Amino acid sequence: MRKIARAVISVTDKSGIVEFAQSLASFGVAILSTGGTARAMREGGVSVTDISQHTGFPEMLDGRVKTLHPKVHGGILGMRDNPEHVRTMEAQGVLPIDLVVVNLYPFENTVAREGVSLEEAIENIDIGGPSMLRSSAKNFRDVAVIIDPADYRPVLEEMSAHQGATTLETRFRLARKVFRLTSAYDGAISRYLESVSL
Repeated sequence: MRKIARAVISVTDKSGIVEFAQSLASFGVAILSTGGTARAMREGGVSVTDISQHTGFPEMLDGRVKTLHPKVHGGILGMRDNPEHVRTMEAQGVLPIDLVVVNLYPFENTVAREGVSLEEAIENIDIGGPSMLRSSAKNFRDVAVIIDPADYRPVLEEMSAHQGATTLETRFRLARKVFRLTSAYDGAISRYLESVSL
């Protein structure tokens, strides 16, 4: 069992996210977020810490760099049962992140639009999102990752049944969903780029 104490939430599909965040907050989960997701949760009465405040670095390069930081990826990838990882995290001020809730920029919807430019398509290639998803899925023994709003309720039900914790079986199931998604996402980008010329 892994109790969820800290979560990163950054979603393009905001359906159900405020209610989910409210439920996480009722378990005492600290929530980190960015941009519109943070705004939506705050409007729903949820206490949120901006990723930039957590890392000490502002979002930069027109939003291209938000979550690509050791305080985010170290918090996700650090193995809780590895004493050296734990010592390094503590020495560097890296707090564990136990839940990542991310869905990606809608690349396929963007390139399906009539007249979309290559430049617009490129800007809709998500970098930070897949990086966090892959980090979380790789470290499924310690981190739960959600890409689908349909998983909000099952995760909350499991947390309710286990004093705020998730099971290894659930985390592994969610990790498999991540790698199916990121594989399809990269495939869509590759097919699009093969179809255009400079």
